[in-house]
Amino acid sequence: MQGKDMPGVNGGGPMWKQLNNEPPDSPTHYSDDELMLGYRDRGMESLDYEVVESVAYREDQAQRGIWHHASYVTLKWTFALLIGIGTGLAAFFINIAVENFSGWKFAATFAVMKHSYFLGLVVYIACNGALVFSSVYIVTQFAPAAAGSGIPEIKAYLNGVDTPGILLFRTLIGKILGSIGSVGGGLALGKEGPLVHTGACIASVLGQGGSTKYNANWRWLRRFKNDRDRRDLVTCGCAAGVAAAFRSPVGGVLFALEEVTSWWRSQLLWRVFFTSAVVAIVVRTAMGWCKNGKCGHFSSGGFIIWDISGGQDDYSFYELLPMAMLGAIGGLLGALFNQLTIWISTWRRNVLHRQGNRVMIIEVLLVSLITSILSFGLPMMTTCKPCPDPAKYPDVTCPLPSSNYGNYVNFFCSNENEYNDLATIFFNTQDDAIRNLFSTNTPNEYTTRSLLTFLVMFFSLAVLTFGTAVPSGQFVPGIMIGATYGRLVGILVVNASRKNSVDEGTYALLGAASFLGGSMRMTVSLCVIMVEITNNLQLLPLIMLVLLISKAVGDAFNNGFYEEQVKLRSLPLLESRPQRFMRTLAAKDAISTRKVVQFSRVSKVSQIVAVLRSTDHNGFPVVDNLDTGEPVVIGLILRSYLLVLLQAKTDFQHNSLPGDIRGQISFRFTIYFGCLDCGIYVLCHGLHKS
Repeated sequence: MQGKDMPGVNGGGPMWKQLNNEPPDSPTHYSDDELMLGYRDRGMESLDYEVVESVAYREDQAQRGIWHHASYVTLKWTFALLIGIGTGLAAFFINIAVENFSGWKFAATFAVMKHSYFLGLVVYIACNGALVFSSVYIVTQFAPAAAGSGIPEIKAYLNGVDTPGILLFRTLIGKILGSIGSVGGGLALGKEGPLVHTGACIASVLGQGGSTKYNANWRWLRRFKNDRDRRDLVTCGCAAGVAAAFRSPVGGVLFALEEVTSWWRSQLLWRVFFTSAVVAIVVRTAMGWCKNGKCGHFSSGGFIIWDISGGQDDYSFYELLPMAMLGAIGGLLGALFNQLTIWISTWRRNVLHRQGNRVMIIEVLLVSLITSILSFGLPMMTTCKPCPDPAKYPDVTCPLPSSNYGNYVNFFCSNENEYNDLATIFFNTQDDAIRNLFSTNTPNEYTTRSLLTFLVMFFSLAVLTFGTAVPSGQFVPGIMIGATYGRLVGILVVNASRKNSVDEGTYALLGAASFLGGSMRMTVSLCVIMVEITNNLQLLPLIMLVLLISKAVGDAFNNGFYEEQVKLRSLPLLESRPQRFMRTLAAKDAISTRKVVQFSRVSKVSQIVAVLRSTDHNGFPVVDNLDTGEPVVIGLILRSYLLVLLQAKTDFQHNSLPGDIRGQISFRFTIYFGCLDCGIYVLCHGLHKS
């Protein structure tokens, strides 16, 4: 019964959906900047994912033959293929743009630094500021729903809560372009969370047949007009986003199953798995095309994949204690990170961002300025270290040429055979910085002082940056924070054991897993993602250990990161388990102070219009009387369904007996709309046969 103007499709609705009892000049929705910051919108609607076994539904199914069913299934798999291809190409475009913008930025900075370090700082700040400004301008002026990671909103959508604007075509464009600017501008955030939102937007736009607003709509694609099918497509898009972000197809499937959706079935599992596999193929093909230098600086960085298969392949029993300590540290720091982001984001939403878009832009530029100054100035205060002995480490190139970026960056060093260990983290893209922290067979590459400096600085910047008006993810910042203190613990273990078999990079990986587990509280999907991106199955038991400990410790203080963000954004998402006090409550206890608005099975048009105008409910119970006169609830009808029925001027079920379709007569009615002092009035003429 859903048409193209239903809520949840491009955020639109019937032309007279705003039937309420508010004055004409009162705003029905929050402004775009308030929606961007998580204020609950009155247009937020619960979606119906269940099949309504109505007379109209049964008639429609009876008219469909085997060829219609075959084409319907084929189109679903075709959409899964298109979602995988589109998400893979979008991820490739974001990565290639970030790598090239970052490469040009670093090349220009190092070129100017040969003449003046101050001018090099100015160029570095200007490049970062320009990229960050492009991101915040796109979000504030064009796509407000593109701010943040988008995962809390997608999680709410997949669980039946439709937030206006989150799956629009302009949100997709804003997410892609905004992620390039914010990540390329060096902010302490990642692009992996926004890629999940990007995949969901691609799935939704394809399911709608494109965008009517931008005259890019294909009617042959508009087969999935109901919430149930659209939910399945968006689920495929979420899994595709994770698969594209981490090159982890199995991890993407498990992420969609564990984190974002509470409803699953075997048919959907196969399509999600197929979509993730398509993404992996597209990403691998794109990376192979760029191996010959066709993509500029992309070949030196590329997608996240940190192969540490050549690192520590065994561990002793005594190492389990420091590894368990990593899990406890991750749980504590993850819980602290969640709590700090809640406090700062709440203050930012209630105080700072109420000043408008100009304040949002200034805030992001100030954060960019602070980040640039710290990332440029702190390495200048660090003492350079001599390069490793080439006889002992023949595969190490130290220092790297200025045109390449990776380990052993020569920054503010007086000797050409020295490198700045802190600069190897700052003057790289985030993917390369993590690859440096995870690097194996590089003992004593980082000093304890440099790692502690980076840990404190980056943790503070990650807390400060999250919640600003730019697309931002927390996967990569969490990995960098965890890898830093993990490498610190690894240095302590190496110094204490004095064994060559212990590798610092292994502890950096376990530290990253512990922080993500302590912050996001994911276990199965995160474990598989970490194994897939590191290509080291032998570390699976250790990753499981630190994830279980970090989650247990973090749960003692607060909820997971995304659960807290759902609450912060006022999304009415039901938890998987009810609170303890709710176990003794009945439905009547929840509505004891409010009158239930209901409809009879046969209701007048004037009554329906009056109820729609006087309430803002999105669902109404339908009540009928038994032969004994006892009233019973026979179903629930959504506001959106009523609006479609009124706009189509038709009645699907008018007979006296449910399920009896004999002698049905199609009735129609006429509704006239007008404006009286800018208000809505409705004139209903009587029913007549058609």
